Amino acid sequence: MIIHLKKEIGSAKAQEVAADINAFLIEEPNRYVLVSSSGQKSIDEKYTAIIEESFVFDNDMQLSSRAYRPETREVKIGNVTIGGNTGNTLVIAGPCSVESEEQIQESSALLKRLNLTTLRGGCYKPRTSPYSFQGLGLEGLKLLKKMKVEHGLSIITEVRDATHVQEVIEYSDVIQIGAKAMYDQGILRACAKTRKPVLIKRGFGTTLQEFVQCAEFVLSGGNDNVILCERGLRTFETKTRFTLDLCGVAYLKEYTNCPVVLDPSHAMGHAYGVPDLTRACTAMGVDGLLIEVHPNPKVAKSDASQQLNHEEFETLLSTLNPLAKAVHRKII
Repeated sequence: MIIHLKKEIGSAKAQEVAADINAFLIEEPNRYVLVSSSGQKSIDEKYTAIIEESFVFDNDMQLSSRAYRPETREVKIGNVTIGGNTGNTLVIAGPCSVESEEQIQESSALLKRLNLTTLRGGCYKPRTSPYSFQGLGLEGLKLLKKMKVEHGLSIITEVRDATHVQEVIEYSDVIQIGAKAMYDQGILRACAKTRKPVLIKRGFGTTLQEFVQCAEFVLSGGNDNVILCERGLRTFETKTRFTLDLCGVAYLKEYTNCPVVLDPSHAMGHAYGVPDLTRACTAMGVDGLLIEVHPNPKVAKSDASQQLNHEEFETLLSTLNPLAKAVHRKII
């Protein structure tokens, strides 16, 4: 249940009501908002006089629901905005991992030359094997910050666990919560306390409701800059890395108010299929694309098989504008 208190209700009274009904308290610019479990369908009559309006839901996808907020949330990333009525599809590109200054410099220069604004690169890598490259950690974050300053790029990078979440919040423009970390409440609650955009990737064995409820952790903490990212499910198929759930994307667009980004690189797992899958994603009219691009994928320290080289990425990018235009979008 979501409750809007009347504008004249002060902090003390709002806190009292929140404690009484076991609700989250969100302070908006001109009012207080209470959010409790969807199991609550009504509120004690003693509070009727202080309530402006209320919303009842069938499940705990509440703040993220279009039944509550019909328009897509606007999220500002650096100098660009996605969501709302912008019609923008943001291309986020860069290597899976930050490996060296030379590598990330080449990647940044490519984006700058192509008039793209947002660089991705992992510094803390949640690998499935302890013997795989784990990322450069803080050193990598500092290199990304250097690219931000030198090239004017916005930075998105992943938090692996709650031990370094504050470092990622400090150095990045967008905090990425990966598929393996989606349920980490330490990360979710830390991200709820910042105003920076948070991109949450769907776990590869996660239902849509479980996915969106992770977004609710961040939204209910007061950070309304949440982006949902579909990156593929684990199915019976073994010839591709995952199976991209475009049906799920259609659901998210219809029923949730968070911008939606698609990650064709992790879904396909093989570079040969990424361009076609990216074009399919663009045709879905989504708010962003997350594409792994490396100066020399053959020597990449992580996810080498799925990363495009710079020439392949440029060729792909040149084909996206007509597709985006056909669905009334603009590639940025």
